[in-house]
Amino acid sequence: MAYTAAHWGAYRVVDGGTALAPLEDDPQPSRIGRGWLSAATDRQSRILRPAVRRGWLDGDRGAGRGIDSYVEMEWDAVLDLAAGEVERVRGTFGNGAIFAGSYGWASAGRFHHAQSQLRRFLNLAGGFVGARDTYSHAAAEVMFPHLLGLSNREFQDVVTSFSEVRRHCELVLAFGGISPRTAQVASSGTTRHEVGRWLGDLAAGKVRLVNVSPRRGDLDGAEWLPIRPGTDVALMLALAFEIVAAGREDRAFLARCTAGWETLRAYLSGESDGVPKTAEWAAALCDIDAPTIRALALELTERRSMVSLTWGMQRADHGEQPLWAGLALASVIGQIGRPGCGFAFGYGSTTPVGRDAPLVDWPSMPQGVNPVRDYIPVARIADMLLRPGEAYTYNLQHRVYPDIRLVWWTGGNPFHHHQDLRRLDEAWKRSETVIVNEHSWTATARRADIVLPATTPFEREDVMVNRRDPVLLWMSRIRAPMGEARDDYAIFAGLAERLGLAEAFTEGRDAEGWLRHLWARSQGVAQRAGFALPDFETFRAVGRFDVPLAAEPQNPLSGFVADPQANPLRTESGRITLASERIAGFAMDDCPGHPAWLPPAESLLDAAEDELHLVSNQPDTRLHAQNDRGSEALADKTAGREAGYLHPDTAARHGLKEGEVMRLWNARGACLAGVRFDEGMRRDCVVLPTGAWYDPQIVDGAWLEAHGNPNVLTIDKGTSGMAQGNIAHTALVRIARWDGPLPPLTIDRPPRGISNG
Repeated sequence: MAYTAAHWGAYRVVDGGTALAPLEDDPQPSRIGRGWLSAATDRQSRILRPAVRRGWLDGDRGAGRGIDSYVEMEWDAVLDLAAGEVERVRGTFGNGAIFAGSYGWASAGRFHHAQSQLRRFLNLAGGFVGARDTYSHAAAEVMFPHLLGLSNREFQDVVTSFSEVRRHCELVLAFGGISPRTAQVASSGTTRHEVGRWLGDLAAGKVRLVNVSPRRGDLDGAEWLPIRPGTDVALMLALAFEIVAAGREDRAFLARCTAGWETLRAYLSGESDGVPKTAEWAAALCDIDAPTIRALALELTERRSMVSLTWGMQRADHGEQPLWAGLALASVIGQIGRPGCGFAFGYGSTTPVGRDAPLVDWPSMPQGVNPVRDYIPVARIADMLLRPGEAYTYNLQHRVYPDIRLVWWTGGNPFHHHQDLRRLDEAWKRSETVIVNEHSWTATARRADIVLPATTPFEREDVMVNRRDPVLLWMSRIRAPMGEARDDYAIFAGLAERLGLAEAFTEGRDAEGWLRHLWARSQGVAQRAGFALPDFETFRAVGRFDVPLAAEPQNPLSGFVADPQANPLRTESGRITLASERIAGFAMDDCPGHPAWLPPAESLLDAAEDELHLVSNQPDTRLHAQNDRGSEALADKTAGREAGYLHPDTAARHGLKEGEVMRLWNARGACLAGVRFDEGMRRDCVVLPTGAWYDPQIVDGAWLEAHGNPNVLTIDKGTSGMAQGNIAHTALVRIARWDGPLPPLTIDRPPRGISNG
């Protein structure tokens, strides 16, 4: 049997390679997969030959990026140019002037992992400036080591299993909901989608589900508290206040297992700032009435409870605070460490969170060691390009942005996931050269000087192995490469040869040699875990291996709670941090030393009457921007534009009907989107999913993104001087019907100079 896999699922290859079928044991296959094959084989989207931007050849130093035409060239000539740029920049400015921005989910394959291939190559070539953290959960990556003494990855590995929640919990308070829509995907791939079934089991059992979100559909079948966006911290603090006011806080837990409680208690009571965090105080902010808040607070202490946060909670201004306040609320309740209860982060944000499959640390492609120690927080790329040499803070450090002359991007699309794309467009012109490895003409590829066409997973062999997935799959090559596309390994091997690094990069192996090498290392991992993997040829022929290990239900921090002295956390106190002297000592106005309510940069609390809060959630038709040119995403658009969602009453107030096209705008930009109704959302919000391919144009003399990309409206600002994460969920917009002719899209065909006939 031939198989393949992606971040959104695993598939059997059927009908001679012309179609895919989900695995029979996947209980809820992803919708995303329906558009994968069509997107990967669309000749108008694919990059078929190496290309170089004409203005760069003429020496325009980036001025024409995004509007220029391209010249197609032979592979040898383009590789010579790319290798020459590495030599020029490192020789003139040093490797600290090279930024390797590979960030994305290009392939679920273990070997053809674009980021690993790029980093291996550049590490051998002297290094590069990298990026820390992720757009998904940067605030958590910075804060969890301070709060729990665990990295975000370590905490995600031990988040309470859904099986334990079903068995023991009675009340799940879900900030941001828990959605199978966002749980369609997993880093390194997934073979099954279980979150929908898990939620069904919870709803059918004894567990009361409470969805705290602007949208009912973020947790179907739950009680809905339609909170005002950006005010969750106020609700968390008020719940903690009311528990303390009723004398129901777990004083023994707070004394044994936390540090800084007296500081936080003084803030909750208003002793330190004169503002008691009562239910009435929070009601005015979060638009949930005080009696509901007070009753919920008491119930959290009367029942076996779980406080759950999605990843999206911390992708907002002051995103560190909901993490800290949610953990503090769970600490006040005092059920952390009990089976099925306590605190969780990431349910529904990705498939494996809450899965009780055993964790196996499979090997990956070795990247080597980066000789350059400089880096930036991942979401601060535009700041880096626009303001080289400027000082900034990050994770209790004072740092300076580097001066970047060469940007190299593989396997990702910052013109999807970054904020304020007009600002990024301007910043993108500042470096001297941009090189991109990509299989499709994304917005990032269209803004590259040197474009290196890469293969898709359908056009090469690989292995899908996920630390938290119970199945290993051989990913078969089912199609020949389109045009002259090469896999990233072949591209970098050719570049390494030009720089005299071929032997070090390849170690004498071709792609199959590396797959055999990784499989041999995997056999060693399996043996140490107590089972045996088949030989390489058998695995390739059969295509699938099911890991024969029993489920391992997780219960985080149970050992610590049982004996904090014997099992201290790696925090400054050895206990859960409710107030931090280190963070307080850094004196950041936007991240004090304890969880706090801080008004967002933009909010409905001070909005004009006609402004709406923009919710830019994850789509269910694609992964980020991947497959946007596929059949499933295209069929879901309105008049060729991404569909935005409004409450019917909101649409009527603005004179909009379902199926029409609206314009959304603010001071940062404007875009078009289709109109679709959803009665299960707040009337002061508009939902526009992320991932429509960025298509900026000048229409009637004004700048307009014509396709429906919400990141032309979002704010490019760090969560705070602590984590510097993105704040995609903090933005206000205005809307109106689009009455003019619809501008034709430009992203449905190659850029000028490229013929894909």
